[in-house]
Amino acid sequence: MDYKGIINKYYPEARDNGLRDILITHSTLVARRALKICDAHPEFHLDRQFIEEAAMLHDIGICRCNAPGIKCYGTEPYICHGFIGGQMMRAEGFPRHARVCERHTGAGLTKDEIIKQQLPLPHQDFLPETLEEQVICYADKFYSKTHPEREKSYEKACKSLAKFGEEGLQRFKAWHDRFEPDEA
Repeated sequence: MDYKGIINKYYPEARDNGLRDILITHSTLVARRALKICDAHPEFHLDRQFIEEAAMLHDIGICRCNAPGIKCYGTEPYICHGFIGGQMMRAEGFPRHARVCERHTGAGLTKDEIIKQQLPLPHQDFLPETLEEQVICYADKFYSKTHPEREKSYEKACKSLAKFGEEGLQRFKAWHDRFEPDEA
């Protein structure tokens, strides 16, 4: 099954409550930015097809979370959407895509941050490790799901991340310097 088939499986058009449109709009914009970075940096030897697929699937787990503001009527806390998405992708046979799902929340989460903030997640690191994981996580920070059509400026993306601690903000800034140093 390709990424479109997976999206159709979990977000069928027949059940359209607007969540499918939010997911596709958000994910398409994240994919577009990530692919732009990919194309701008041939020296990174990024897996372009994987980036497109994983960017489209990184938020697949939102359908199981409770976030009515973005038409999510599941039962799990929203902070768990990446971990849940990872479980869903592993069940579909896509372990690399699962890692992107799990590691894109914030600018990644450390075990210490999870424990300190008492987040309902397994006590382990969920940090983007591969360049592909980092590019998708970085690109994701420029688009919210509450206003999926609006691109945040670099400054607004930093401000959003700063609320959750300095560690993630510093990771994001380092990615910015590596992936889009001329964009600010």
